[in-house]
Amino acid sequence: MTSAGRVTLLGYVLGWRLVRLLPERVAAWCFARAADLAHRRGGRGTARLRANLARVVPPGTDLDALTRSALRSYARYWMEVFRLQDLPTHRLVGAMRVLDEDRLRRAHATGRGVILALPHMGNWEQAGAWLVATGIPFTTVAERLRPEELFERFVRFRTALGMEVIPLTGGTQPPADLLAERLRAGGALCLLADRDLTSAGVAVTFFGATATMPPGPAALALRTGAILLPVTLWFDDDGWSARIHPEVGHTDIPTMTQRLADEFAAGIAAHPADWHMLQRIWPDPS
Repeated sequence: MTSAGRVTLLGYVLGWRLVRLLPERVAAWCFARAADLAHRRGGRGTARLRANLARVVPPGTDLDALTRSALRSYARYWMEVFRLQDLPTHRLVGAMRVLDEDRLRRAHATGRGVILALPHMGNWEQAGAWLVATGIPFTTVAERLRPEELFERFVRFRTALGMEVIPLTGGTQPPADLLAERLRAGGALCLLADRDLTSAGVAVTFFGATATMPPGPAALALRTGAILLPVTLWFDDDGWSARIHPEVGHTDIPTMTQRLADEFAAGIAAHPADWHMLQRIWPDPS
């Protein structure tokens, strides 16, 4: 392990241990202050976040204030992740508001398999824990992090919450085959789908410009007959919210992926500060 890897691992380990010991209000205050510091310092991630947000909000929006809010939202995500295993089930479920939840329940009841595709919004880890706690266990794919021990810790964390985690790379068999098996057995998948991690992305129009998004959700739906549902998430002052968008019809991969992009765009436009995208989405200069 490199020295940088050891520092990264130590930071996450301390986060998981120390943040869980702090009173929630103190932890929230500390993370908000850290977000404000990141905003003042700028930096590559902050600059990328601001550039991404500039594409999704109307002209004249106060980008400085929005970027600060988005960094605070991202900090809240991490604070909650570190504390999620200690969150009582009654709060995990009771503080979650899901609009059009009936779409999810009906889809799951068909036994065809369900793919929930979502962008990096709100707290997707909490949403996953809510899904398990309300009777829908699921499988997800995790990007392999470095150092390896950090990746293994995240897998253990998600497994403890009731999720099945398949590595994107380095597994015993291709993840697509395993995911297809789960769907054919009537299972559910949760897939982050607003950022392409490979060179096989599908070109979509996203906020008026060309971006690429992963073909996996659409490809798996077509391959298995599973129901594909876009989901968007956001924070509330006292909890979390999600929307289950209408089912994406089975047509072809480009058309279905564009539908996902359109639904994601609608959710992001409604809650831009809760879109945690600090990486490049659009290949053209911004």
